[in-house]
Amino acid sequence: MTIMLPVKIAGLGWYLPEKRVTNADLEACLGIPAPWIERVTGVQERRYCTYETAAQMGATAARMALEMADIDVRDVDVIIGASTTQQQAIPCTAVFVQRELAAPEGRSTCFDINATCLSFLFALQTAAHLVAAGVYRTILIYSSEQGSRSLNPAQRESAVLFGDAAAAAVITRSQEGETSALWHSHFRTFHSGAELTQVVGGGTLHHPNDPTTTPEMNLFHMSGPAVFKQASLQSGPFLEEFFAGLDWSRASIDAVVPHQASRHAVELLSSRLGFCREQIVWNLAQRGNCIAASIPLTLAEAVHSGRIQRGQRILLVGTGAGLTLGALALTF
Repeated sequence: MTIMLPVKIAGLGWYLPEKRVTNADLEACLGIPAPWIERVTGVQERRYCTYETAAQMGATAARMALEMADIDVRDVDVIIGASTTQQQAIPCTAVFVQRELAAPEGRSTCFDINATCLSFLFALQTAAHLVAAGVYRTILIYSSEQGSRSLNPAQRESAVLFGDAAAAAVITRSQEGETSALWHSHFRTFHSGAELTQVVGGGTLHHPNDPTTTPEMNLFHMSGPAVFKQASLQSGPFLEEFFAGLDWSRASIDAVVPHQASRHAVELLSSRLGFCREQIVWNLAQRGNCIAASIPLTLAEAVHSGRIQRGQRILLVGTGAGLTLGALALTF
């Protein structure tokens, strides 16, 4: 049964680092042919951070989202960080975003959610329930990713796939007469994929101060073909479960905003999962895979360009490390 939460994304914003990195640039520094990069990943260029901190990027995106929502930072009750690449181990990066925004101390509370590439969807689900229940009135979610700092040059596909970016959303309750709502969300994790995408260093198992922890343990490792195979096998049944709890057909959806995981992953939506190519929103070629910032960045750019408009039915969908699958249906 579909359960409607009367909440809306009141504002969206994003930040892209200044440094553009083309496939030709990567060919020059990594020796990976530029045509191969585009053919395998679908990426033509991506952004890499240089001087920016994760908090600075998140705060810049947040200011844009607050401006669109016409909400002052003093009226934000909660700041949720929804990212994989946190600025430091503790405190949560959301604290530093609060500081960057010059938000009044003690006015808002801060915490982080980390579900890798699906962090934004989990944060959105969490925020929607809190706002709908009346616990909070205004929640700011941001995803700020700097994956370029831990890419493994020895793994060709992942080394050229990712880009850096930040995106943010302001969540409020829908007012009387507004159609904006969150209708349904669905997540599933398959732990057999836990070792397919990982950074093994930095935690308690391979602590930074342990002399046996090698620099390679702090780099990103992904078995791309194995991840795609598992995701392909599970996506069909997962989406059938999702639509069983939603009173929408695939054809009734105005825009599908997927995690920009790779060209093959996004194409799977139209080749095997029942969506028309015209429904799917892409920015992979120009942005790369921006981890948790990928879905909100794609959504924000589509809204600001007019591709997505108020009152339209939107599906946010993707995969994350774990392996975790997620989908969320909303009326924008």
